[in-house]
Amino acid sequence: MFTAIFAMVAAVLVFPFSDKKLKHAGEPQSGEKLKTFLSLFLLLWVLSAVFFYVTKRDLNPSVFWPALFFASLAGAFLASGKEQFAKGLVLLVSLGIAGYMLTAPLWNAGEKYHTAKMAQKTEIEPFDERETPASVPPKFARNKMKKSFGQVPNASYYQLGNLQIQKVNGKYVYIAPVEFSGFFKWLKGRETPGYFVMSATDADDNPKFVKQNMRYTPSSFLQKNLSRHIRLHYPKKIFYGEPQVEVDDHGKSYYIRTYGHFISARNGFKAEGIVLVDPESGAMKSYSLKQAPAFIDGAVSPEAVSLQNSYFGKFVHGYWNTLFGKRDVKLPTDEGTEANVSPIFDDKGTMYYFTDFTSPKKDVDSMLGYSLTNARTGKATYYTGNLQESYMDSQGNLQIVEKKFIEKKWKGSMPILYNFYGEASWLTPVLDSNGFLQTYFIVSAANPEISVNASTPDAALKLYKIALRRGGSSVDGSSGSETKTVSGKVLRVYKEKTGDYTSVSFLLASGQNFTVSSDTVPMAIYLKEGDQVKVTYLSTGETFLPVKAMEIKGIGK
Repeated sequence: MFTAIFAMVAAVLVFPFSDKKLKHAGEPQSGEKLKTFLSLFLLLWVLSAVFFYVTKRDLNPSVFWPALFFASLAGAFLASGKEQFAKGLVLLVSLGIAGYMLTAPLWNAGEKYHTAKMAQKTEIEPFDERETPASVPPKFARNKMKKSFGQVPNASYYQLGNLQIQKVNGKYVYIAPVEFSGFFKWLKGRETPGYFVMSATDADDNPKFVKQNMRYTPSSFLQKNLSRHIRLHYPKKIFYGEPQVEVDDHGKSYYIRTYGHFISARNGFKAEGIVLVDPESGAMKSYSLKQAPAFIDGAVSPEAVSLQNSYFGKFVHGYWNTLFGKRDVKLPTDEGTEANVSPIFDDKGTMYYFTDFTSPKKDVDSMLGYSLTNARTGKATYYTGNLQESYMDSQGNLQIVEKKFIEKKWKGSMPILYNFYGEASWLTPVLDSNGFLQTYFIVSAANPEISVNASTPDAALKLYKIALRRGGSSVDGSSGSETKTVSGKVLRVYKEKTGDYTSVSFLLASGQNFTVSSDTVPMAIYLKEGDQVKVTYLSTGETFLPVKAMEIKGIGK
């Protein structure tokens, strides 16, 4: 209907109705002109229908402004007399609309910043060392899935689709749908056979192929193309970002796509909800972000979050400040794994998109701050970090990794900033030139000389705790660890000098092992076998439990 109305309006604007010869030509000439007009209308209708079918553009009235301008321009040129005057007025109106649309980025920067404004804090909560971070890089997971492609029936028809990290049945996994590798493969196959799933925390896990027929996919064609299928049902919704696959706790796969509204004119974007599609039947339903099904982890597309980050960092003082002066401007880095952001999970299983911000000045690798955006709600928090310290950004971290393993030609992938033991720290999986995972590298964001690497994240964390003590840092536990107190007799003591402090490890008669730095408990340097102690510690589940406070009988704290 919209394309027909557009074609009629465009035909009326373009077609020259006023013709002096028409007054002397009689009805035959008039009939020919009517046929010409109808032919023009039908041509424009077909062209516009094909255009919107192929491009999958929305059918809001504002989408027609370029056509309105060019149609009125052509009409004003071809017409004469009063008709030319009338179409000239339409041209002036369309010129005003065009100016409004084209200049929107110049005057709506403040509104963009307002929609993207974030709550501000200093540091994220300490990481719970009892958990294992989702630290398998997507490039490595993708390589393993490709090598497992023999599990796919008629594998030559298909290729691996985009990876999505999510929480399924309490476990963090990568999901990658199988997609068609071309038009003729789609003609033969008509439906894809399923998706791969692999652990996002265990690099030794092998990908498993889950059989599940999907007819409506991003790689299908004509009416079965997922984006076109959604557009035909929701012609006016504004979508931003690519469709993403989500799997519920029963293993059933769905595709989702984020929709929202323009900030102003047809510029900018603010997420409002999702459209959920069953890829087997094509059934779909739209939800607001608040009403999205519980199994959906990434309701807001990473592309929309990346756009929001750019609004927050660039437009703090309007558009022109991004070109001249650049006061308080901070740029989101492009080291993320999905549209320049990296998905991570907190200890409650909520997914966030991580981004760090750096200076617009060249050759500066210090971090100005970082943000975490809730992937379900779109609400974001900006963390300034300790303002008395200078944190290196993700690019500086990757440069350190590259220098560390320059002889082996290993490179970092998916750097994420964590709060490990009260220290802002980069955790980076390190891959070889073939994309295989080799080690995990942890480095202090404020003190790059403190760094470790190990074969697993847990092993790297244990080494990092020791390295922090050696570097003179106090080691705090995680917010998720319970504080407990125990009294007992010391059976064994081991002391080690670490920089300006002494690290003391000891065993109680209860069989529990503890570790403490003289920075935390100065009197710990006098601890010996046979002492009676009262220990306040964090129940982290580790072999050596971190001590927060300790009293030695006869000596004190």
